[in-house]
Amino acid sequence: MPELPEVETIARQLNKRIKGKKIEKVEVHLVKLVKYSLEKFKKIVVGAEIKSVSRRAKLLIIELSSGYSLIIHLKLTGQLILNGEINKHTHLIYYFSDKSYLIHNDLRQFGFVKVIEKEKLEEYFEKEKFGPEPLDRKFTLSLFRKILDKRKNSKIKPLLMDPKFVAGIGNIYSDEILFHAIVLPIRIIKTLKSAEIKKIYQEIKRILKLAIEKKGSSNRDYFDAYGQKGNFVPLIKVYQRQGKLCFKCRTKIKRIKIGARSAHFCPKCQI
Repeated sequence: MPELPEVETIARQLNKRIKGKKIEKVEVHLVKLVKYSLEKFKKIVVGAEIKSVSRRAKLLIIELSSGYSLIIHLKLTGQLILNGEINKHTHLIYYFSDKSYLIHNDLRQFGFVKVIEKEKLEEYFEKEKFGPEPLDRKFTLSLFRKILDKRKNSKIKPLLMDPKFVAGIGNIYSDEILFHAIVLPIRIIKTLKSAEIKKIYQEIKRILKLAIEKKGSSNRDYFDAYGQKGNFVPLIKVYQRQGKLCFKCRTKIKRIKIGARSAHFCPKCQI
């Protein structure tokens, strides 16, 4: 957390609000957050103009006029808030020439900011070996079937969460996708019928688009770039609802461990 919908929401909001702004000053209160020489970081950032803000997988990409890009991973508790309230968890502040500013909070301090030269950006993502973007036009049903075919003995839930399989899906949306696709999270790929694969594919597209429309899920520490909570949580059917009744059949939602991660599902609705 945040997952694709949350990061995409922040990217779109920041691209709209800070694109074209000049960074006048930067304050780094937690040195380990920046995975780069602090002196060089400041030289690259200060005086640069924001050319664009975008997303790849769960990473935010802030392209600078200095020929570099900032790669930001918010991990579990990171927040990027425009003109937000500065507090003890604010570890980095970008001040713009128009007197607005952007704060980077991180309660658990697991996130990072990396500096990558623009021409080396694609090389960086290739090394990360990210899978296809699920909302990209190139992510077709045919492609989905092909990549599933390479992992026949894998379970569907952890596979959906594997960034090398498909980029950006985590615990929340994998649970919700599989509930709406009527598929158990422990199903082995080779047991899935053609119609089930098509339904999973359709729900990946639908759920992620809906979550972006709702500006993400604020079930814990997530806030959008305006400091507002997302509105997807009221639509959640199974994630973290263990012991509560399924909205469809009134059976109790179950939670199980699959490897190091948990999965939530309805034992009656999902097969």
